[in-house]
Amino acid sequence: MTKRDLLLRYKQAVMGFAWAVFMPLTNTAIFSVIFTRVAPISIDVPYPLFVYLGLLVWNFTASALRFSTNSLTGNVSLVTKVYLPREVFPLSAILVTAVDTLVGALILIGMMVYYGVWPGTALVYLPLVCLVQLLFTAAVGFFLAMANLFYRDVKYLFEVAITLWMFASSVLYPTSLVTGKIGLLLRINPMTAIIDGYREVLLYGHTPLSPAFAWTALVAVVAFGCSAIAFHRAEFRFAETI
Repeated sequence: MTKRDLLLRYKQAVMGFAWAVFMPLTNTAIFSVIFTRVAPISIDVPYPLFVYLGLLVWNFTASALRFSTNSLTGNVSLVTKVYLPREVFPLSAILVTAVDTLVGALILIGMMVYYGVWPGTALVYLPLVCLVQLLFTAAVGFFLAMANLFYRDVKYLFEVAITLWMFASSVLYPTSLVTGKIGLLLRINPMTAIIDGYREVLLYGHTPLSPAFAWTALVAVVAFGCSAIAFHRAEFRFAETI
């Protein structure tokens, strides 16, 4: 299914996999102008590298959730006529997005070489950060796929929520710059800890094992278990509801 979705997505696209890096690079250029020229912020690494990594990580989760939301309703014939674990559909959507992210990661490596930023031994923590993000994304993906099947307006609400969620995460700026209750809310956002975890490992060469990351890892594991159980228990209703 992952292979099928990749072929459908890029079969008639002139740029092919270049689309996987076009939007992150475009947004990186736009936000770099804003936050280095118009409203400069102070960080310890080059801002284009800072924001590109944030956008790359964010786009993986956002795109995976967008495709997961429609993964059941977009495969009506399979859901209603073929018996298979329905978890396959949102998981396949996540794997398709992972391929795009790996393509975008090549640009990230090139930018790190250009700016002379090296992760060092902290790179050993990268699989842990990736695992936490995958679990969290799959957990939310299961929930959204199931919710959109029963309530079709979920996909419209999702588009609004995902935009607000991006600005409530540390995609474009360090959340340490925001103080008070709002800053606290931004820092307990799971995506903030995940994005900061990648930056700690890849840009600063530090361990990501902070209290915020530990909290996010716990949330990801519990949420994945609960959403997988709920998805499996509701599975028998999918065919009659769709």
